[in-house]
This record gives sequence, structure tokens and C-alpha cells, in this order.
Amino acid sequence: MRRVALVTGASRGIGRGIALELAREGWDVCVNYIQHQEAAESTVRDIQALGQNAVAMQADVADGEAVAKMVSQAAAELAPISLLVNNAGIAGQMQFQDISDEQWNRYLAVNLSGARNTIRAVLPHMLTEKSGCIINISSIWGLRGASCEAAYACTKAALIGLTRSLALELAPSQIRVNCVAPGVIETDMLEALGDEVKAMLVEQTPLGRLGTPEDIAYAVAFLASKRASFITGQVLGAEGGFIV
Repeated sequence: MRRVALVTGASRGIGRGIALELAREGWDVCVNYIQHQEAAESTVRDIQALGQNAVAMQADVADGEAVAKMVSQAAAELAPISLLVNNAGIAGQMQFQDISDEQWNRYLAVNLSGARNTIRAVLPHMLTEKSGCIINISSIWGLRGASCEAAYACTKAALIGLTRSLALELAPSQIRVNCVAPGVIETDMLEALGDEVKAMLVEQTPLGRLGTPEDIAYAVAFLASKRASFITGQVLGAEGGFIV
């Protein structure tokens, strides 16, 4: 039986790393993207080279109708989704008083409502099968807060609350819900901070290095596996000891 995962925001960075690692673990993957079509299609080709089926599908996770259409199309082209990884998100730095209503609402729409939209779309099949796995990608800033990133941090904290609440609600249906909280990860998003800030973040990380997308992918693959079949409602920090 084919196993199908939906990874949102999977064209680049952490999402791409997750999609590839899941393929190595035997999952077919729906690679969601919003803008970077060529990168998403490259990820699909790399998954296919690993012997798994994959499709790239464009959808803004903030758009519930578009998400529902994507999930339906993925089921038709691959199979119904049994693993959902909510990775899509937006981030940025600004002082709290400078956040416009439009920016605030966009953070909520993508980082939090986006997870609601995808979960709502995949849940009917999981409830029918009484089986499934949902993994939300939060952040260490959702655990401890972050100066000048209030909008980002609070939406990531909300994802943790959603994870724990849904884990309790869906456990009777044998659907597991967990969360991974990445630390400082070497991605395109981090490059905008500059070398000086990156060096400071390395110094603040007890393991003495930045994380990689693969570090997060390994954590996700574990939580999605049978080895984690008795684990639900948990937040797994993959952050090199940053907030110990």
C-alpha cells in the first residue's frame, strides 16, 4: 500500500529536506509550494530519483478552498494523504508597534490558519481510516519568544497549543499529532541576517553549529515512523541545545 505525505512549503529549505527524507523512508510526497515552481519541480525529480512518486502542487495554505482542492487532487494522482507536515510559514523582523494590520493578519493566516486549513482537509480520510499522522513545524521562538519577532513567535506558540489539543482530541481515532521546534537552521531565510548575526547564533548554540534542513527532516521522519507509534502531543526540539 502506497503511503502519501503532504509537506507544505516544500520547494526549498526545511520543507525540501523533509520531503526528500520522507521519500528515503518510502513515502510518496505531495510537494506544496506557493511561488517557487521550478524549485518544487526539482524537488519532485529528486524524489522520483529515489524511487518514489511525487507531485508538485501550488496552493497558498492561507486559502482554505485552494488547500481543499490540492488535497483532493493529491488523492487522485497519488493516494489519500496519511501524513501531513505543516511546514509552510513566513517570518520577518520588526518592532511590535511597526507591524501593520495587514502584516499581522498575514502571519496568522499562513502560520496558524494555514495549519488549520490543511488539517481540516486531510482529516476526513484519517478519521475514516482511524489512522494518520500530523506533524507541525513550530520554532524555538514559539517556546521562548523572540524580540522583534512577536508575530512569528506567537503564531508558532499557537501551533504548539494546536498540536497538544488535537493530540488529545484525535487520539481515540489513532491519529497522532506532534510538533518539531527547529532552532537556528541554515537556510536562505537565515542568510538575510548576515554573517555577524549568524556567528553570534552559532556561539549561542551549545553544539557549536547551525542546524541543517536534514537535522529537522530526521526528527520529522522519526515522528512519522512506527518507532514513534506511542508518541503523541509532544514537542521535539531540534535546536542544538539553544534553549536548554
